[in-house]
Amino acid sequence: MNTFMRRKLLALAIGAPLFATAPLAQAQAARADYPNRPVKIMVAYPAGQSTDIATRYLANKLSLAMGQQFVVDNRGGASGNIGTALAARAAPDGYTLLMGTSGTHAMNPALYDNVGYDPEKDFDAIALTALIPFAISVGPNSNINSLPELIALARKEPDKINAAMPSVTAQLVLEMLKQRDVPLFVVKFKGSGDAMTAVLGGHVQVLVDTVAATRTGLGKIKPLAVTTAAPMASMPGVKTASEQGLPNFTVAAWNALVVPKGVPADIQAKLAAEMRKILDAPDTQKALADLGFERAPAYTPAELNAWIREERRSYAKTIQTAHMKPE
Repeated sequence: MNTFMRRKLLALAIGAPLFATAPLAQAQAARADYPNRPVKIMVAYPAGQSTDIATRYLANKLSLAMGQQFVVDNRGGASGNIGTALAARAAPDGYTLLMGTSGTHAMNPALYDNVGYDPEKDFDAIALTALIPFAISVGPNSNINSLPELIALARKEPDKINAAMPSVTAQLVLEMLKQRDVPLFVVKFKGSGDAMTAVLGGHVQVLVDTVAATRTGLGKIKPLAVTTAAPMASMPGVKTASEQGLPNFTVAAWNALVVPKGVPADIQAKLAAEMRKILDAPDTQKALADLGFERAPAYTPAELNAWIREERRSYAKTIQTAHMKPE
């Protein structure tokens, strides 16, 4: 081999890695200025649900903090399975996020034979954004004026009182009421708006929904109880279920921002850091509390992944014990 050929081969050998690393360098540069275009946050429920309400508030905060629009994309259906499955198949580039819930990431895998996604294999957790307590309410023309009255009537006439169920987590509350000998007849609705309309119109007697969604009907609907350990400032004058004949009856759903598996670690870290600042800000805490949410523990992403895994095991046990089926 002559000198010219040896030098050419050497140049190629040296140059090859430089060319191979060019796409990597470009990708790293693109991530450094993330986000450089609008980001979609998918919500697997209709507009007006508690998850939607909280996500829209946080999306606005993220838009202000990160200099790009964070837009909510509602993809409701099948108790959250449809939108969650779509998010699982999205490109893992950080431009499609999902507001996961206790329904999509803990309950549904135990309720449905095939949800269309794997909550652990298909997603990484970013931040636990809120705990979501429930309210038990009746329509404005109802003769029932307290939870003890509802309990007594349900026990006197089992399965005769209709209760609107707008979500799979509301179903859990209704099943827990049945376990406490409060047998209500469950009527499924596609979302909070439809359920509220039915109760306000007198077509259904009882509404079991999140405090955040229930608050949209305050002044018309009559809340009887909340499922928190202590009364809530956002529901003035409403006692807890535990105070009214159902000891230790505390239930809360939750929301957690997640991303499709494969989103680069530096983008995940950037999102987690921004979310932590937003969630710790006093104005965010007040706004979410006023909307009917409770502050969530400040888990790191690793801690949150482990916590969701444990929640899934816990819900599966409860669902199996209660023999729950998707309505």
